[in-house]
Amino acid sequence: MSIDIEQFHAVFFDESQEHLDDMEQLLMELDVEDPDLEQLNSIFRAAHSIKGGSGIFGFDALTGLTHVMENLLDKARKQTISLSVPTVDLFLETVDLLKTILDAYKTESDLPTSEIESGVAALEKALAEADGQAAPSEGVAQDEAQTESASADDDIDGFGFFDDEPEAATEAQPAPTEAASKNDDIDGFGFFDDEPAPPATAEEKAGYGFFKPLEAVNEDAKAAQEDAAKAAEKAKAKAAKTKKPAAKQAEASSIRVDTLKIDAMVNLVGELVITQSMLSMIGDEVSGAVGQKLQTAIVELQRNTREIQESAMSMRMLPVNMTFNRFPRVVRDLSSKLGKQVDLIIEGGNTEIDKSMIEKLVDPLTHLVRNSIDHGVEKPDVRKASGKLEKGTVILRAAQRGSSIVISIIDDGAGLSRERILAKATENGLPVSPDMPDSEVWLLIFQPGFSTAAEVTDVSGRGVGMDVVRRNIEAIGGRIEIESTKGYGSAFHIHLPLTLAIVDGICAAVGNQTFVIPLVNIIESLQPLPEQLKLIGNENLLWIREQYWPLIAIHEMMHVDDAIDNPTEGIVVLLESSKRRFAIQVDALLGQQQVVIKSLEQHYRKVPGISGATIMGDGRVAMILDADAIADLCRPVYEEEKAS
Repeated sequence: MSIDIEQFHAVFFDESQEHLDDMEQLLMELDVEDPDLEQLNSIFRAAHSIKGGSGIFGFDALTGLTHVMENLLDKARKQTISLSVPTVDLFLETVDLLKTILDAYKTESDLPTSEIESGVAALEKALAEADGQAAPSEGVAQDEAQTESASADDDIDGFGFFDDEPEAATEAQPAPTEAASKNDDIDGFGFFDDEPAPPATAEEKAGYGFFKPLEAVNEDAKAAQEDAAKAAEKAKAKAAKTKKPAAKQAEASSIRVDTLKIDAMVNLVGELVITQSMLSMIGDEVSGAVGQKLQTAIVELQRNTREIQESAMSMRMLPVNMTFNRFPRVVRDLSSKLGKQVDLIIEGGNTEIDKSMIEKLVDPLTHLVRNSIDHGVEKPDVRKASGKLEKGTVILRAAQRGSSIVISIIDDGAGLSRERILAKATENGLPVSPDMPDSEVWLLIFQPGFSTAAEVTDVSGRGVGMDVVRRNIEAIGGRIEIESTKGYGSAFHIHLPLTLAIVDGICAAVGNQTFVIPLVNIIESLQPLPEQLKLIGNENLLWIREQYWPLIAIHEMMHVDDAIDNPTEGIVVLLESSKRRFAIQVDALLGQQQVVIKSLEQHYRKVPGISGATIMGDGRVAMILDADAIADLCRPVYEEEKAS
């Protein structure tokens, strides 16, 4: 019987990626001054697993590189070499290279041969240097390893019971006190010394205090207690740092399922929701005892459908930590490169988000974090001169607010410069005004080719990126806000829907059509008074909250007949997008509803101002409005606001 081994490739790629992510995270947490043996063992095991799997599948480039890396890790975990920052950097660079090789095998593209050769050469050079320094310190390292665990030392034979030299045997025995165990000159515990030391001498501790004055014995006992207390605290700290086996064991109870299968199930659940809505409408038309029974059954069906929907959606949800965990490395490398001291704080990493958005968030977040370090956080001497701590702080935070997720990138750096941004915007020919509110000024940095950097570096300064950041965020139904105070720092807030498959919205009637307005974009709704409306040129404006809002008539934009033309007779909904605030005019609000999004572009074509469609309970199709696309139809009203 022949086995098609390629069917296991996907599992190997997924597991190897997890191993590499774990290795990177553990290396970032490693304390080079006092490395945790369990962390080193975990890193070694991950490398060993990748080597074993790659060997089975014939991925020779992975096998060769991990083999050399494994040898160096083995020396580190056995404490025959001392770790240093350059060594950890080398391990991190090797992890990056392993990711590149893994991706090459996964996509069946060309291997980076020259990079692999350089990586192997760097590891072999480190191994040669390690072998050179291991010889004089090997005995010391073995002694330290024995105190941790005798089974971990490969050089112990017979556990010291059959050593040829009695001295070695006595050294291997446990010492009654720490003070005595530190003395290399103790032979036979002092009972058979040819010339017993004077009992009052503090430097020589022969006899374990039998011939010492009582005061000296008490001092030794007190010192031993203090050392024991410190050792206990240190062991407790190490134990707290390495409580990860339980999490790994929990992961073992899960199974791997193709995302296409989950998407198919979510789609079927969406159809079930639509069917349930149809039955609810039919039930309203049935009266009498039968109608009452039908309503009871429909309510039960509605409850079960909601639970099935939530269960199906939860399968798509993953903790945002899957994205956040890569940023400690980004911050470490970039701050070191720029000569800055930056502390990254991650908050709300357990907040869950739709899997389809996890990978799409990586590029925007990476660019914003890099910008915070490059443009935001100042160098240590500048921060010290301005009365700040030399080490800057970048906070990466995720939190759920209602039906949306808010991801924030906050720094305590120099903040955005309003003057420089306005000057650059004027230079680029953008329509600006000195009276623009800060919130509108900050959004100018998202214009293509916009940069206020004093110099161009390989990190930033070319004006490429922030416009792409906004475009990528809008592509997954999100929007971005900026807060900044000069001299105190900046905050970028990304608002995202919980999922791309289902949206909470308000159904609005426009003529004989129904439109769904995403709840995440709605500020409030009202029926305007005549004095709140103003016409300037061809632009309709609404005066509310001490400012003018562009007013868009949905029936005109969507060419709907039989709609209410006068805004005072209909309803105005205030919306907020990533670009600006504006108002839309509809006939009436029909109520809040959770709807399943269907791609209009896939089944029909792209319609301006529409992000998708859904099927209502009566079987009719309702369009879902795209707030960001509608915002493009609005023009700034700074001149009108100033004139008022």
